[in-house]
Amino acid sequence: MQISDRVRDLALFKVAIDSKLRSCDLVHLRVEDVMQGDQVRTRALVSQRKTGAPVQFEITEQARAAVAAWVRGKALQGSDWLFPSRVDKTKPMTTRQYGRLVDE
Repeated sequence: MQISDRVRDLALFKVAIDSKLRSCDLVHLRVEDVMQGDQVRTRALVSQRKTGAPVQFEITEQARAAVAAWVRGKALQGSDWLFPSRVDKTKPMTTRQYGRLVDE
């Protein structure tokens, strides 16, 4: 992904591995969930959509670099979806789209 310049996909998979979140929770992350100002957090805390339980996870250095490159490259703001839909930027990526990327 680094070689083919797939910045979004690299950030998505790095965060997925670090967080171990369900796909429905992963695609619903907002920039502010993983960033504070212009810095990517070392730890994030999100609530699971299915159970409502809070989940805290560490964001590794490689994932932080990938997320920072993605957010800066797309000029995403705090309330924006971290992984927005390609069709409608006001909505998050769908779990179906995420599944297709995993299959790829």
